[in-house]
Amino acid sequence: MSERTKLSYDAFKEQLKTVKLLSLDVDGILTDGGLYYTETGDELRKFNVKDGMGMKNARAAGVELCIISASTTNAIQERGKRLGLTHVYTGAKNKIEILQKICDELKISLENVAHMGDDLNDISIMEKIGTPITVGDAMEEVKRNTVYITQKNGGQGAVREICDLLIMLNS
Repeated sequence: MSERTKLSYDAFKEQLKTVKLLSLDVDGILTDGGLYYTETGDELRKFNVKDGMGMKNARAAGVELCIISASTTNAIQERGKRLGLTHVYTGAKNKIEILQKICDELKISLENVAHMGDDLNDISIMEKIGTPITVGDAMEEVKRNTVYITQKNGGQGAVREICDLLIMLNS
C-alpha cells in the first residue's frame, strides 16, 4: 500500500473543485467516535449540529452527499433522514461496492468523489477515489492514504470544514 501525497491547502482547494459527491463515514467523522450505552443496552451517538448545517448548505449548493457506515444503529438512518439525505447506508461490509453503486446511479466517476473516513475499513474507498480526506485524530494508516487532513477532529466540525470549502468553491 503506497502513501498518497498530501496536497497543500491551495492545491487541495483546486482538487475540491472536481468533487461532485462527498461520501461520509459516521463513527469518528460525523461523531467523535465515542459510543454511549443506556442501562437497557441501547447505543447512542452524539452528532455535531455544525456538521449537519454544513451538509445542508452543501446540498443546497449542489453537492451530493452520502453516508456509508459499517454500523447498524438506527440513529444513523434517522440523522440522514433529518438532513434530507437520499443515500444512507448502514451495515456496510463492502464500502467501495456501495459507493460505486451510488456513483453509477448519479452518473459520477469515482475520480469526482471525496470520502471522509478515519479507520481501516475506509481505506478500500480511499485507494480508489479522487479525493480521500481524513480528520486530525484518524488512524495513522488512514492518514497515509489521504490527500488532506482536516484541522478539526471527527465530531468536532471536520465535516463542516470541508462542506464550507465545497460551498465556497461552488459559488
